[in-house]
Amino acid sequence: MVFGTIVCLLCAFSAAKHKSGKWVSLFDGKSLNGWQVGKNAQTFSVQNGEIVVHGPTAHLFYMGDYKNHDFKNFELKADVMTFPGSNSGIYFHTKFQQESFPDSGFEVQVNNSHTDWKRTGSLYDIVDIKETYVKDNVWFTEYVKVEGKHVIIKINDKTVVDYTEPEGYKPPAGHPGRFISDGTFALQGHDPKSEVHFKNIMVKVLPD
Repeated sequence: MVFGTIVCLLCAFSAAKHKSGKWVSLFDGKSLNGWQVGKNAQTFSVQNGEIVVHGPTAHLFYMGDYKNHDFKNFELKADVMTFPGSNSGIYFHTKFQQESFPDSGFEVQVNNSHTDWKRTGSLYDIVDIKETYVKDNVWFTEYVKVEGKHVIIKINDKTVVDYTEPEGYKPPAGHPGRFISDGTFALQGHDPKSEVHFKNIMVKVLPD
C-alpha cells in the first residue's frame, strides 16, 4: 500500500512538472543552428548575440530538434529592437517555405514606424493594432501565448491582444492557412530597408 502511495505521488509530481513546463532557448546566441531559411538567406546573420534581420524579403524558420519543431500550445517570448521605418514579424503555427510570405500560420507584427499602420503586437489581419506601444532603437519583449483556440499577445507585459478563434471561423482573404493548429516559428525579413534585431528567443511548451 505504501509503495502504491509513493507511485501515485511520483506520478502527480511528474504531471505537475509537465504542466508547469520550462523555458527553453531556441537561439544559442552564436549561430543559426536549428534555424533554416530558403531564398535570400543573407537577410539573416548573427552579431553580438543577436539575430540581425536586414535584407530582401525572407523568413527564418525554427527547424531544430526541440519538440521536433512542432508546437501547439505554448508561450513564446523574444527581445526585439526595431530601427526607424522597419517592419518584421514573428510567425507561429507555420511551416517551412522556400520563398515568399508564409502561407501557414499567424504573424505577430513587429512594426513601430513603418508605413504599414498595423503596429507591433497585432495578430496580423486578425486583430490589428493602430497604437504604438514601444519605440524604435529600444529593446522590448514581445510575448505570445497560445492555448487551445485562445491567443494572448503582450508587449512588455502589457496585454495588447486577447483573441479566441470563433466557431465557424474562416481565414481572411489572402491567408488560407491562417488558423490555429500547430507548427513552428519564423522570423520575418520584410524588405531591404528594414532592420530588426532579436535575442533571447524562448519557448515554454504547455499541455495539449
